[in-house]
Amino acid sequence: MADGDITLELPTMRVAYEQGALTEADLAKTWYEQLQRWLDAARQAGVAEPNAMVLATANAEGMPSSRTVLAKGLDERGLVFFTNYTSAKSHDLMATRYASATFPWFAMHRQATIRGTVEKVSSAETAEYWAKRPRGSQLGAWASPQSIVVNGRPALEAALANVERRFADAETVPVPPHWGGWRIQPEVVEFWQGRQDRMHDRLRFQLTRDGWRVQRLGP
Repeated sequence: MADGDITLELPTMRVAYEQGALTEADLAKTWYEQLQRWLDAARQAGVAEPNAMVLATANAEGMPSSRTVLAKGLDERGLVFFTNYTSAKSHDLMATRYASATFPWFAMHRQATIRGTVEKVSSAETAEYWAKRPRGSQLGAWASPQSIVVNGRPALEAALANVERRFADAETVPVPPHWGGWRIQPEVVEFWQGRQDRMHDRLRFQLTRDGWRVQRLGP
């Protein structure tokens, strides 16, 4: 193994988490208001793509997968992202109807995790968001056979060129029939704040039959 190989340093790589604390008194009344607070704080702190989250799914056989997507909607109903309904993640979601998503705000020594059931958003919600996307992103959604094996980059470029010609005279690009949003409907939402000596703060909103309950977890 070469000198200076980062794998030699892995056991000793660590950061002292000293940027903040999270107490029960700090929490907003609801999970989504707290998540809004932390999203706003990350944006104001200059975190790159503060709405980026790691989405975890599993297929019908229990094989897990994870990838980074962008959150595009948040309210009391849940957390929304958009994708191709023929993608691998959508196949997983249709098979199990469960997902987990984590916002990893490393620079702030924070993370938030949402876990629960999923549902497709309405066509009206999809259309509203679609209209806000840049035209190039709209064309890319039509061109991309997401998660499907393709015969090299030229095949993708050719597919995009075909779509560009198809909609060249169209003032607006319609929503593809295979594209739309998913909403994670939380059953558990955890807010994690790094603390000194790995004595982190972990506060969890847990949905019960009597409503939401706040619990502190050991780090």
